[in-house]
Amino acid sequence: MNTLTPQQLAQRIARDIPEGAYVNLGIGMPTRIANYLPADREIFLHSENGILGMGPAPAPGEDDPELINAGKQPVTLLAGGCYFHHGDSFTMMRGGHLDICVLGAYQVSARGDLANWSTGEPSSIPAVGGAMDLAIGAKKVFVMTEHLTKSGVCKIVETCTYPLTGMACIDRIYTDMAVMDITEQGVVVRELFGDITADYLRSVTPVTLTFALFNDDATA
Repeated sequence: MNTLTPQQLAQRIARDIPEGAYVNLGIGMPTRIANYLPADREIFLHSENGILGMGPAPAPGEDDPELINAGKQPVTLLAGGCYFHHGDSFTMMRGGHLDICVLGAYQVSARGDLANWSTGEPSSIPAVGGAMDLAIGAKKVFVMTEHLTKSGVCKIVETCTYPLTGMACIDRIYTDMAVMDITEQGVVVRELFGDITADYLRSVTPVTLTFALFNDDATA
């Protein structure tokens, strides 16, 4: 099936970040969003290691080894940006000062529970970082992930089987196949990507889906 690449998905999510928003981009795939934010919008990117006003990745050869994001990737600092102690950064996260955070996921349940720090396997390395703080502290929490694992297992599940990061904390899921909202009525599909059809998405997603598409490219 034809789905979005991580770069295309980052571009799609970037379009939904509104003017004036304070946003945290989680480690991994979400950091790509910084490279696609519209230049005509003033958006304040926060990194949990202590940056506000973070910019996109630097041009090749212009890395500053002392200016990195929480994933240890080189970043830039926009005019007016600043950096500070990570204790102050976590105060921002826990104090409800972030409008949006975008996190990766191992699993998301139909009620919006998030599991993204451990698979629970004995060999896995626990790495929760600030994800728990972000999941409950941000006003809106988005997930950016592949719809299926490499072995073809769907990451959208009825009930998470991995250790939870947060309960009922996810508002919207962006996968390489679709955009889905978590609502009181369940999982609502807003957009399909590539040649993904409603029937195909239902066939690979083990939860009840309701379709309220932004476009008319598929039938419910």
